Amino acid sequence: MFRSRTRRVRVAAFLLSISWSGLAAAQGTAAVVVTGTREPLAPERLVADVVVIDADTIGRSTADSLADLLRREAGVQLSRSGGPGQSTGLLLRGTASRQTVVLVDGVRVGSATLGYAALEALGLADVERIEVLRGPGSSLYGADAVGGVVNLITRSGAPGLHLAARLAAGSYGSREASAALRGGAGAWDVAATLARERSDGVSAVRPGDQFGNHNPDRDGHARDAAQLRLSFKPATGQRIGLTVLRTALDTQYDGAEYAPPTYAPNAAPDFRTRLDTSVTALDWRGTLAAGLQGSARASRSVDDARNGGTLIDRYRTTRQQLGAQLAWQTGAPGQLVAALERNEDRATSTSYTTEARRRNTAAVLELTGTAGAWAWQGDLRRDDNSDFGAVTTSRLGGAYTLLPGLRLRVLAGNSFAAPSFNDLYFPGYGVAGLQPERGQSIEFGLDWRGAGSEASVTVYRNRVRDLIGFEADRSRCPPDPAYDFGCAANVKRARLQGATLAAARRMGALALRAQLDFLEARDQDSGARLPRRAAHQASLGADWTAGDWTLGASVLNLGARPDGGKVLAAETTLDLSAVWRLAPAWALQAKLLNAADRDLEPARDYQGLGRQGWLVLRYETK
Repeated sequence: MFRSRTRRVRVAAFLLSISWSGLAAAQGTAAVVVTGTREPLAPERLVADVVVIDADTIGRSTADSLADLLRREAGVQLSRSGGPGQSTGLLLRGTASRQTVVLVDGVRVGSATLGYAALEALGLADVERIEVLRGPGSSLYGADAVGGVVNLITRSGAPGLHLAARLAAGSYGSREASAALRGGAGAWDVAATLARERSDGVSAVRPGDQFGNHNPDRDGHARDAAQLRLSFKPATGQRIGLTVLRTALDTQYDGAEYAPPTYAPNAAPDFRTRLDTSVTALDWRGTLAAGLQGSARASRSVDDARNGGTLIDRYRTTRQQLGAQLAWQTGAPGQLVAALERNEDRATSTSYTTEARRRNTAAVLELTGTAGAWAWQGDLRRDDNSDFGAVTTSRLGGAYTLLPGLRLRVLAGNSFAAPSFNDLYFPGYGVAGLQPERGQSIEFGLDWRGAGSEASVTVYRNRVRDLIGFEADRSRCPPDPAYDFGCAANVKRARLQGATLAAARRMGALALRAQLDFLEARDQDSGARLPRRAAHQASLGADWTAGDWTLGASVLNLGARPDGGKVLAAETTLDLSAVWRLAPAWALQAKLLNAADRDLEPARDYQGLGRQGWLVLRYETK
């Protein structure tokens, strides 16, 4: 234990030393950020902790999935039931998957029955950039943004005609293909992407697992995706847009059925999850007067899942969202944003006796501004929900420039997570009348930028109460005999605190980047560590460019973490990459993932991939 702590201290000291020695941003600086404030805002005006993963970073990453990219670039911990394509959750600042909001072009996606988005259904082929708000965002986005918000921004049109294509083949029978078009002429522009991904995988569950679910067959996956963004500008300062996204995921997994008459566990069937996800949105944005910007959007997202072997369960969520907002440049006070939203979630399931439905209306006010060395942000939101009543959330923060390029920021706020439909309505478990989970958070950050360089340190603390979990005490459950084995209840409190250090530097042809996350996530009543949360996670990366060649290496270290009565061992993986630019529009890449062939256990009794080689051919016109 002493050696482990000493090693972590040395890593932290290394990161701190390079943080103050003039570090260049490996992922670049975005011109504007949307997710942290609901309106485009320059990064230097942000008070919140927002990470932008741009197209260049996505293109050069060796990540095997969207979730893996997020943990490498945004410091998010990952929980996955096997290899790529298996059920995946993000633990953002130690919160659970259902305590993070996932958006696609600003539209909320995910299952209302489970309460979170299936990240394994979303690929990277159609993603142009990703914005991650680390820290509570309920005062802007409502329920579930206790840990933060992930906004996937898909490809958009551009003047002229631009083509891109990608072919890839790798170990475990893996192969990928995608094609994209971007164009624009006059008042119109368009972007479209088609992508297909296949992999034979490995057995998702290890032999000898605690529940006897291991099946030695390979649990592969297949994912197809199509994306379209169409934009029309009828007049100067006016824009109408249409977004359509559709993905289809077919994943094999290991499980067990308990069929009559014996109800003995049977792990032999070919268990599959077939998940269709779709997003459709129509939006308008325009200038109404000098200093007054308006926007509106109507959207619909569907999450349709079929799970099982010989017995199939179906869960279908439909979300319909309407919203409008005004952004007014008030002068000295700053930018004032006012928004109204109305959302309706509906879910049907083979397990439910009737359709579950929830309606939510919300009003939002936000003020952001700057004056000299000062910047400020305040948010206030009121949600009125048909399931749990009214909830008010707020956030207040400010930043002060201590020296040129050196800025101190502080942000405090509260948040809430809504009970999922399973928590409320699942037979023999759900209980109507559950209260939302509520969090209170404060964070301090220090950011440094100069001469194309940047570094940051953020320290945070988040207390969450009324956590929904399993209640084994029969006396605290409804009198119905169906609840003889327990029920859902507001049973826990959690304390989530930690620190994130990030740094990068470019020295001629060599680019370095590093990030270290410390996390203490505990049950506040028992003092026990929350499952699947490691006390630390660190990533290091280097890219060297010479002529038409770019060589890269990245290391990810994840600490030990508890899970289901077992402590999962710490893991360190090394990825290697070499890119050769054959011609201005052509590039050939070779990747070696998990180069040391480490035995990875992403969750108790689940199996990650071993060493994997990839060969990738890319074509893209500028």
